[in-house]
Amino acid sequence: MRYLLTIIFISILTAGFSQQQFIQRGKITYERKLGQFTLMESIQQDGENMFWEEMKKVMPRIVTDSYVLDFNPEASVYKLEKANTDNKYFLSSLKPMDEAYTVQDFSAQLLTMKTAVFEKKYLIKDSLTKYQWKITGEVRQIAGFDCKKAIAKIADSVVVVAFYTDEILVKGGPESFNGLPGMIMGIAIPRLSLTLFATKIELNNAGAPLNIPVEKKPNYLRRKDVLGEVATGTKQWGKQSNVLQWIVSM
Repeated sequence: MRYLLTIIFISILTAGFSQQQFIQRGKITYERKLGQFTLMESIQQDGENMFWEEMKKVMPRIVTDSYVLDFNPEASVYKLEKANTDNKYFLSSLKPMDEAYTVQDFSAQLLTMKTAVFEKKYLIKDSLTKYQWKITGEVRQIAGFDCKKAIAKIADSVVVVAFYTDEILVKGGPESFNGLPGMIMGIAIPRLSLTLFATKIELNNAGAPLNIPVEKKPNYLRRKDVLGEVATGTKQWGKQSNVLQWIVSM
C-alpha cells in the first residue's frame, strides 16, 4: 500500500512538472485598456478645462485594443492584433500604430522595436531593458493562471505593477517588459491609466517559428536617443511631454 501511494505521489509531481515544462511556446492575447479621461485630466494645462469638457462629450472614457504576444524560449513578438474602429483618442500619439511591434530576443539579449510619436516613426535596436522588480506576496488569477505580483519603475519614478506566472517558463511579457521568473500576464501603470491583461493563451505544440518582422534598409536608434529627441521636441508641452516619454519607455 505504501509503495502504491509513493508511485501515485511521484506521478502527480511528474505530471505537474511536465505541464510547466510544456508551456514554452504559444500565443497570448492581451486586452489593453487606456483610461484617457483620467490621463488627460492629470496632464491638462491651465485654461484647458473648457476644451477637455467639450472633448469628453464625444470621446470614450476608456479605449480598448487587442494585442498578441507570440513567444518561444528564444524570443517573443508583440504587436497589435486588430484596431478597434470605435476608439477615438484625445491625443493621436496615444493611438496604436498598425505596423508597430516589439521583438525581445532572449538569446542575444536584444530589443527591436518599431514605434511612432505623432507622425514620426522610429526603429529602435537596443539591449533588453533590465527592470528592478520587487516581488510581493500577492497572487491573483489571470486567464486561468495563478499570477504573482511584482513592482518596478520606468523613467525613474513611474510605478509599474506586473503579474507573472511561473507556469509559463519564458521570462517575457507585453511591450518590452521582461525579467521575472515566468511570463508576465498582466501590467498596470496607474500614472498612465493603462492596463494590459491576458485574456487567453494558445499553445504552439507544433513549434512553428515566430513571424519576426524584417525591415528594408533600417535606420536603428537606441532607445535613449529616441527619448532625447522626444524630450527636445516636446519640451514646451509640460506634462504631455512626460506622458510621451513614459510611453516610449515601456
